[in-house]
Amino acid sequence: MSFQRIAYEVREVCNAVELATLEAAVARTGLGQGATAIDIGTGNATVAIQLAQRFGLAVAAIELDPVMADLARSRIEAAGVENRVSLTVARAAEVLARKGPVDLIVALGTTDVSGEGRPTPEAGFIALRRSLKPGGWLLWGDVVWLAEPPAPLRQITEATNLYTDDDGWRAAAAAAGFEVIEGRVSPQDVFDTYSGDSIAAARAWLDANPEAPGAASIRLNADRVQAIMEFGRDYIGFGLYLLRNPD
Repeated sequence: MSFQRIAYEVREVCNAVELATLEAAVARTGLGQGATAIDIGTGNATVAIQLAQRFGLAVAAIELDPVMADLARSRIEAAGVENRVSLTVARAAEVLARKGPVDLIVALGTTDVSGEGRPTPEAGFIALRRSLKPGGWLLWGDVVWLAEPPAPLRQITEATNLYTDDDGWRAAAAAAGFEVIEGRVSPQDVFDTYSGDSIAAARAWLDANPEAPGAASIRLNADRVQAIMEFGRDYIGFGLYLLRNPD
């Protein structure tokens, strides 16, 4: 068990964005039956399942965390979409390097998509564009700085990824050769619900399992996430961008 596993079992989407918003963005691509997609950091597999069920896509789901992959696998099996959603437990860069180009990549809250460790926003986009067909699509979502954060908050939040503000994400996408079709920052109430649900789920699990293996680690992570979210509420948002690889 882990903090993420507990938090994302109660969430529809493993990020601060609503499923309806994601579905509307995918609908804009016009992709349907026979199209191919990669879902990087599939988490609880909700997005991968919807890509298969609602849009008829063949989806390669990637998840690095084996604990989260176990949750994703159980959800995929329960949805009965094993024939349309394959799950690989590996680093995204390794999978992308051996797969052919696809029609759509969904990357929400991902880590190290380029294999460089802490890629810049532009480097991450360049790496993903290589795995898209001409005219293909990238649905990208990640942390957006709403205002210049205090140095300690930036240091903690950017331990694994480098982030930027809304203008910065758009500029990085354009510099990588993408057309920016649309972009939006999630409303504050959506972000608050995401963080609140995650922390509340962890606290409830700890109350029910105070002596369970891993409880100390889960409590530490819950405390850390709550501190970051409370301190960073005026600085941290979540941006969603629909990008197109030119023909």
